[in-house]
Amino acid sequence: LSHLLADADKGVIVYFYPKASTPGCTTEACDFRDNLNTLRGAGYTVVGVSPDHLPALEHFTEKQGLNFPLASDPAHEVLERWGAWGEKKNYGRTYEGVIRSTVVLDPDGTVALAQYNVKATGHVARLRRDLGLDA
Repeated sequence: LSHLLADADKGVIVYFYPKASTPGCTTEACDFRDNLNTLRGAGYTVVGVSPDHLPALEHFTEKQGLNFPLASDPAHEVLERWGAWGEKKNYGRTYEGVIRSTVVLDPDGTVALAQYNVKATGHVARLRRDLGLDA
């Protein structure tokens, strides 16, 4: 993250998502792609993190025309460190998995904003509002 922080005036937006090429994750990634000029214009860099392996991320990036980096964390080390891995419930079943989240880091690496259990649809619009990017 240090090289991303060095390139960002305002900071880095790190978003954590469960699985590349699934409907919700595709929606969220494409929203970041479509809003990247606005986010970069405001001084932010974006990176997505998932437990997917690199080949899946490369395919996802190419297929969706993503214009920002995706990071592979199959051992969940980064996800756990940022609180984006934990207990989830789905249809009455409890399991460990990715908690869809976004963390915004200031240029010095301090957490400026953290959003957990976000919905894929509309998340980037909410993030833009929370960052004061929409007048």
